[in-house]
Amino acid sequence: MIHSGSCLCGNIKYEIKGNFENFFLCHCKSCRKDTGSVHASNLFSTTATLKWLKGEEKVKTYNHNNSGHIKSFCPNCSSALPNIQMDGKLLVVPAGSLDTDIEIVPTGHIYLNEKANWDHNLEKIPHYEDLPKE
Repeated sequence: MIHSGSCLCGNIKYEIKGNFENFFLCHCKSCRKDTGSVHASNLFSTTATLKWLKGEEKVKTYNHNNSGHIKSFCPNCSSALPNIQMDGKLLVVPAGSLDTDIEIVPTGHIYLNEKANWDHNLEKIPHYEDLPKE
């Protein structure tokens, strides 16, 4: 399997060769903080390889207080990007950074003990195809 991805501004592009073993939706406070959303959506692989096609030298990586909560991102548009963790043993890819479709569905929600207090019954609120007019 080959997947391609990029940041929002297009300054950084990458390719992933291989398969993802897991796809977790993480509700921990750190993931909520760095995504600005209800959860992070990350793909994990111990066998796939990451190849930077454009802008590798621009990629910034932040390890929050050396805690292992690691985020790579584009310094221009702040889009989340893949990174290698656990001494090179784990590739973590933000699912939203991919430009290609994936076949894997989320494996599960994790860190539900830290989920936001407004993260309940979200499937029951109104749905819109784009921004509502009113």
